Amino acid sequence: MMEDNMFGHTMWAGHWLWMLVIAIVVVIPAWRICQRTGYPGWMGILILIPIVNLVLLYFIAFSDWPSNRNNDGRS
Repeated sequence: MMEDNMFGHTMWAGHWLWMLVIAIVVVIPAWRICQRTGYPGWMGILILIPIVNLVLLYFIAFSDWPSNRNNDGRS
């Protein structure tokens, strides 16, 4: 007979391992991008939160980067 759970047994132990691997593969580049643009690296963790990740990308793309302000002499 079919289980009452509509997803069956999809939450196997390897699922959590894959989620961790994907999170690491996504967070490390986001962390480095934030650092290179002059923002704190911990902002890269925000890439894991839905909707906030889009806001973060737009923020980084369209804001004046602190690293550029220091090199250009602008304040």
